[in-house]
Amino acid sequence: MAINNNIIVGLDIGTTKVCAIVGQMAENGKINVLGMGKAPSQGGVSRGMVANVAKAVTAIQTAVEEAIKQSQVSIKTVFVGIAGHHIKSLQHRGTLSRKQWDVEITEDELNKLEAEMENLALSPGLEILHVLPQEYRIDGEEGIKDPVGRVGVRVECNYHIITGETSAAKTIFMAVRRAGLEIADLIVEPVASAAAVLSEPEMEAGVALVDIGGGTTDICIFDDGAIRHTAIIPIGGDRITKDLQEAFGILKDQAEFVKVNYGSCYPTEAMKNEVVVVPGLPGRAPKEISLYAISQVIRARVEDIIQKVDFEIVVSGIRNKLAGGIVLTGGGSSMKDITQLFNYFIGLEVHIGSPGQRLAKGMIDEVRNPMYATSIGLVLKGFELAQKHQHIEFNNEIINKEEPVARVSDPFLDEIVAEVPMSNRQIEISDTPEGKKGGFGLFTGSWLGSKNGLFKGINDWMKEGEDFHE
Repeated sequence: MAINNNIIVGLDIGTTKVCAIVGQMAENGKINVLGMGKAPSQGGVSRGMVANVAKAVTAIQTAVEEAIKQSQVSIKTVFVGIAGHHIKSLQHRGTLSRKQWDVEITEDELNKLEAEMENLALSPGLEILHVLPQEYRIDGEEGIKDPVGRVGVRVECNYHIITGETSAAKTIFMAVRRAGLEIADLIVEPVASAAAVLSEPEMEAGVALVDIGGGTTDICIFDDGAIRHTAIIPIGGDRITKDLQEAFGILKDQAEFVKVNYGSCYPTEAMKNEVVVVPGLPGRAPKEISLYAISQVIRARVEDIIQKVDFEIVVSGIRNKLAGGIVLTGGGSSMKDITQLFNYFIGLEVHIGSPGQRLAKGMIDEVRNPMYATSIGLVLKGFELAQKHQHIEFNNEIINKEEPVARVSDPFLDEIVAEVPMSNRQIEISDTPEGKKGGFGLFTGSWLGSKNGLFKGINDWMKEGEDFHE
């Protein structure tokens, strides 16, 4: 694979924040997060789309600089998320006719068939972002997931094709390049979030992923292991904040604080006797706002989102096949009682999904929050695409080539070292004079630099031996 140091960077340009995550693939297939940077979008992004290039460039640069500082990786190439109400999906069937039925079907033939889908005629101003195979059919035999190695004359495939506006994609390219970076690929955000949050059994059983972000609510519906429907609703958590701001005449920052700390999707009678005091504007008295009133405003907007999500589930045509129910993720999924409200109106099982299951232990704990599902998913999809298209080259390099030395004692060395990628470690185990097993480890700067919280943890675990240090 033509990736220096096996490093991928995901860049999520969201409505409320821009987030850059530097990831390295561990041997167990999970992601080691080497560094993360984030910055407020400051109005550069609206409803998932870049609205002000200059502001977006500033936010991208700030987030990337912080990620570079944490990871000690020189970032040049990124995988970027794309969202917005212009994202649509359609189904199309491709056909491949083969001359010899007894010759095994190859990966190259399937790639050729997939590439032909890129030539579909679309409305002016639209382009294809993803061509995702669902299932194959060989000489009339249905439901084949992997035809490589099989034989046949006529190979057909149902594809899920995701499109977007060319102008929206070009604006993202413009902003990222002005920030001094190159884009390896654009990835539709719900596809990225699904990669970070959903398990294979869930996708096989049938599940609807609902990612409630700042400016949009992204939906990705799976059945039998394949994507069946994709949609993006142009309403997210920032709309709830604006509703609170308008309803109570408070500042945006105050409305966001009230939503996060006191908000609920279920108004109760007990809330009528509780109030939150919000400082007034300069020269004006503070405001007392009932928690019941706050909850009513939040519930009204969340119901609006739920109705639109339910509509997309119905449109998918597989509502009765979603044994895995609904998985909520994104920053908006943290609102109190939101799972109960979704369950009440849609009637499917609902739970919160986080990207933690795809992350190696001991990394930056903050990225395990559902609000980083898209960012982690971009890194995961980046590795997936890089393995598929091995001719792509990246220029993300470790800045600090020095190898800080850490000396620790067993029994915890093996457990800790297991999380370090093979390319970033040199371990020697030997017997100490006292007859006890000891360990010596060399960890490269890229990995060690991201483990600021790990040193204290190891020292706490150790009962003897020298301190673990940079």
